[in-house]
Amino acid sequence: MSDQTHTGKRAIITGITGQDGSYLAELLISKGYEVHGIVRRASTFNTDRIDHIYQDPHIAGTKLFLHYGDLCDGNNISMLMDQIKPHEVYNLGAQSHVRVSFDMPIYTAETVAMGALKLLEAVRDFQQKSGQQVRYYQASSSEMYGKVIETPQTELTPFYPRSPYACAKVMAHWATVNYRESYDLHASCGILFNHESPRRGETFVTRKITRAVGRIKMGLQSKLFLGNLDSKRDWGFAGDYVEMMWRMLQQDVADDYVVATNKTWSVREFAEKSFSQAGLDFEKYVEFDKRYLRPAEVDLLLGDPAKAKEKLGWVPTTSFDELVTMMVEGDMELARREKTLKDAGHEMPAFTGHDQ
Repeated sequence: MSDQTHTGKRAIITGITGQDGSYLAELLISKGYEVHGIVRRASTFNTDRIDHIYQDPHIAGTKLFLHYGDLCDGNNISMLMDQIKPHEVYNLGAQSHVRVSFDMPIYTAETVAMGALKLLEAVRDFQQKSGQQVRYYQASSSEMYGKVIETPQTELTPFYPRSPYACAKVMAHWATVNYRESYDLHASCGILFNHESPRRGETFVTRKITRAVGRIKMGLQSKLFLGNLDSKRDWGFAGDYVEMMWRMLQQDVADDYVVATNKTWSVREFAEKSFSQAGLDFEKYVEFDKRYLRPAEVDLLLGDPAKAKEKLGWVPTTSFDELVTMMVEGDMELARREKTLKDAGHEMPAFTGHDQ
């Protein structure tokens, strides 16, 4: 595939302040896109992951623009669509924490399932009015496979969701397929398996682990409490995976793709490697806490990315060990800064390590 720039293209990213949104924004800007991110209004800023690429919108040559919006507000989404006139839309916005979805099932469904439907409707309406094709990417999830029917999982494996989040993702996925088939939208779904990075939220289990490793090493924390250590996941690097999102929308025909490494590791193995990276004994610091168990567990996820490799020429470039090292090093540096501030009498915001 040619790596030519695409100067003049406009893209909307929902969830731009999240891990994937920040890496995708970097990628699209590097390709000459004008990127428009939708952020929810809050009393505090939540743009840490994209501050390094954001410029004052009045500066000539600015490539990143932020707009207030919410996937729960269909009217707002439609107005932004008419205002921005995008060529591509990447739907990454969601209440994306699986464990939290059991506590907030309705809000999760509103943002994940109905949010996708409202966005699809806005795309369809804008395309019909303007005559300009819009290519749409839906962030589907390996959590949709849940209690897996077969291993490894492919694009044809039946879904068996095991959480409100996964149920909502299944609806969003099939709504995207339905709009593609009903209205001839160029709409693709990326069924992404677990993907991590130093930008991962601190309540997700991988970042929770590496964050604790740094704090324990610096004497700022004594224990790490985790739930199901035997859950197995197919873990890749988020920076690799966002390229697949872009590649899907460059195809002549829209389709759905599994994005994965075809390797699986347990939470225990991730934790052991992380602690070992810092010269610490996993057994001394990690304890089980049943509060972090889900009402319905997903025991094993393993994706087969053969279709992505064959049709899009994509293979992940970051190994599991490289991913762990990257995350541990990032959180070791964060813990050093935290300790320096503490020693100087200035406390950083408390890290609670809650949620898995």
